[in-house]
Amino acid sequence: MTWNIVCDSSGDMLPEELVPGKISLKIAPLTLRVGDKEYVDDETLNVPEFLAAMAAEKGPSGTACPSPEAFAQEFSSADCSLCFCISGNLSGTYNAACLARDMVLEEHPEKKIHVVDTCSTSGSLYLLTQMAVELIQADLPFAEIARHLDQERDDQRTIFTLECFDNLVKNGRMKPLLGTILQGLGIHVIADATPVGTIRVVDKARGEKRTYRHMVEYMAKEKDCTGRHVVIAHCQNPEGAEKLKKAILEALPVADVTFLECRGLTTYYAMEKGLIVVY
Repeated sequence: MTWNIVCDSSGDMLPEELVPGKISLKIAPLTLRVGDKEYVDDETLNVPEFLAAMAAEKGPSGTACPSPEAFAQEFSSADCSLCFCISGNLSGTYNAACLARDMVLEEHPEKKIHVVDTCSTSGSLYLLTQMAVELIQADLPFAEIARHLDQERDDQRTIFTLECFDNLVKNGRMKPLLGTILQGLGIHVIADATPVGTIRVVDKARGEKRTYRHMVEYMAKEKDCTGRHVVIAHCQNPEGAEKLKKAILEALPVADVTFLECRGLTTYYAMEKGLIVVY
């Protein structure tokens, strides 16, 4: 029996064969628009160049989700598929994947396909992928695997911090004057993902050290982190990721901390030096 784990490109991962001949990781890329130019969020995307293009562009930019056909192609190529998508409240990707599931099952009812709205992004898709591989290798029934993954999604929490607000201002998510003031004062916005996958600002802090302390305190308040796996996705900010990792390990009884480098979609939202933590 063959398995495809299908993620959209917000998972900050690249396609690979996870277990040769049995489990493959497939990526359905989003499309990113900056001015008149479009970028496909795949392994060919040069993230520093993409950041520079966004900084130079004065007009609004945007994103487009993968087509249902892109997901259907991956679902059709395996006996069983598990699909993890960026929050359905931030993108139409989850709806496209669900439509693809229905299309494939109509023609191939013997296939098994489970689509998960992660209500998050980046590290959430990574952690669910890692769990999926473990569950598949344990030979659990498909329905049991789906149940465990849904439970893991419900247990996850996401927190992130931004230093650059250009994209939020350009796309009408933040008033220009407020963005200029925050950036000029060195203010870091700290936000989280709600249980339904929307974004809310939970704190602001000035300076790197205070920001990381506030983030760790918020993580401890939100859930018991004992034994949890933590993923930090960083946007061209390995130094900040290392400092935040140190703060987490010193204060919380987590199992480990893994790094991801933001690719196109998460770079689009996090901007340079942004950090996204899933735990």
